[in-house]
Amino acid sequence: MAQAPWPDRPVRFINPFSAGSAVDVVTRLLGQNLSERLGQQFIVENRTGASGNIGTEAVAKARGDGYTLLVGSPGTMAINPYLFRTLPYDAEKDFVALSHAVSFPQAIIVNPKLGIRSLPELVARVKAEPGKLNYGSSGSGTTSHLAVELFKAALGLDMVHVPFRGGSQAVQAVIGGEIQVAVEGVPSLPGMIGQGLVLPLAVTSAERSTLLPDVPAIAETVPGFDAAAWIIYFAPAGTPAVLVETISAELHKSLHAPEVRQKLLEQGATIHGGSAAQTAAFHRAEMRKWKRAVEISGAKVDGG
Repeated sequence: MAQAPWPDRPVRFINPFSAGSAVDVVTRLLGQNLSERLGQQFIVENRTGASGNIGTEAVAKARGDGYTLLVGSPGTMAINPYLFRTLPYDAEKDFVALSHAVSFPQAIIVNPKLGIRSLPELVARVKAEPGKLNYGSSGSGTTSHLAVELFKAALGLDMVHVPFRGGSQAVQAVIGGEIQVAVEGVPSLPGMIGQGLVLPLAVTSAERSTLLPDVPAIAETVPGFDAAAWIIYFAPAGTPAVLVETISAELHKSLHAPEVRQKLLEQGATIHGGSAAQTAAFHRAEMRKWKRAVEISGAKVDGG
């Protein structure tokens, strides 16, 4: 029996995290454009809990018919497989990659009163005073934590990790002088930078951020460094190859629609797109990178 044209009914994006995040905003932008172009509803369903594992598992167990898609991020699809001793899904075997949609750089920030004005100055201070500087993250095993661990390993640095319950708390601890360094997503920083509350030293992406064009990338100090957060859309394993290519192509069209592209750039996103095959290769490489980061950090979570 011939398969009906896709989509012939509403499509759900399962976002394993809460509404209002950058991941959520991007997916709703794309969903709106897809709905307008394809004549069916594209709905974002926030299914939170267990560090994103609940929503991710739901897609792993869904039918591969193109109507339940996963909003994937480094946490659920490249870090949790090595952070948790057991998981209710396999990040490689249970999914097929559709599109590497966007990436979001994070920034290494300090309190301006610290007297450090550049990344080389931070490196020099840490090497002169090993173990004396503390850096904050949004939690143990998060991209903000592990990005610094990769940076430390690349340059042989000794800084003490202080996990917080979210990135905003880590930033406030820098502003208050409780810690010296923190890592936070670029989109939330311009206001505090403008007020002189924090000073950005570098971004974690391979290239500079459009929101902070004067701030160098870590890659300018550590060649090849790239620890940006990303969004990859996935379908359940078993989705027919023809359908995978169709969905991938439609996501690409929406990403590059002028009105969507402009809004994404305003959010500080780097737009990618690319084919399903290119996305799958990128995902495999990211899994290797974040596995190494988890091993370096020593972070582990019991259960799953």
